[in-house]
Amino acid sequence: MDTETYYHHLNGITLHTLEAGDPKATCMVFLHGFPECSCAWHKQLAYFAQQGYRVLAPDQRGYNLSSKPAGVRAYRLDELVSDIVALIRARAQKKVVLVGHDWGGVVAWQLAISHPQWVQQLVIINMPHPSVFRHTLKTNPKQMARSSYAAFFQLPGLPEWLSRVFNFAVLQRSLIKTAKKGTFTKDVIATYKKAWRQPDALTAMLNWYRAFRYNTLTGAGIVQLPVLLIWGRKDQFLLQQMAQASIERCTNGKLVMVEEATHWIHHEQPELVNALIQEFITECRGEA
Repeated sequence: MDTETYYHHLNGITLHTLEAGDPKATCMVFLHGFPECSCAWHKQLAYFAQQGYRVLAPDQRGYNLSSKPAGVRAYRLDELVSDIVALIRARAQKKVVLVGHDWGGVVAWQLAISHPQWVQQLVIINMPHPSVFRHTLKTNPKQMARSSYAAFFQLPGLPEWLSRVFNFAVLQRSLIKTAKKGTFTKDVIATYKKAWRQPDALTAMLNWYRAFRYNTLTGAGIVQLPVLLIWGRKDQFLLQQMAQASIERCTNGKLVMVEEATHWIHHEQPELVNALIQEFITECRGEA
């Protein structure tokens, strides 16, 4: 099923989205992480549109064809969450199934915590609960080491230059080397490079990391709505022990640990990810 492109003016910016499926059906919103964009979800969009859902995948603030406001503070978590709440209000007008990976998972967790009235079910792929991540990052030397690149991203100018040189060789290598062989094809990488070449895109993408110090996470409490956490055990960025700790912050949580998958499981095993999400939604309907 072909996706359609839309531009939505909301929360003071413009969000570009890929959308498909019946506009009157249950809506699913997919949030990408770094350094991807809306097209990261193309296999999920096609599958769930065919299953009868309305599916939306935005280029989040700062990425690809969406607005790239100036200044680090424009990328604080409350702004990122407000973008997606505004998108849900405009396009779904009711509760959605919210799916997030990596930084998109951070936004999804926080949205479900602070605006639960807009979330029917929450699906997170390889991103821990905000309070679990913050605690682990402060106390576990292994996670500190794995997240050391984020400290480098705080420098002005140099991360942009290093990301851009030799035709984005560093960003390309970071994807290919941390995923199973053959996951990111030449065509996929070419699509990402087109997004990275957008004016001011690299700075805007990195500003998500630079704004982290301004974030006030209200995610210390328990998540009340149904949560599915899918975790690739061979994630090179995030310690797997955070997965169980995250589910313990949910009253109705389910953890699926996938042994041979990495941080990029939705690319490596899209059929499995789609089946797990579909099964989870069906189970929640049966419990309702």
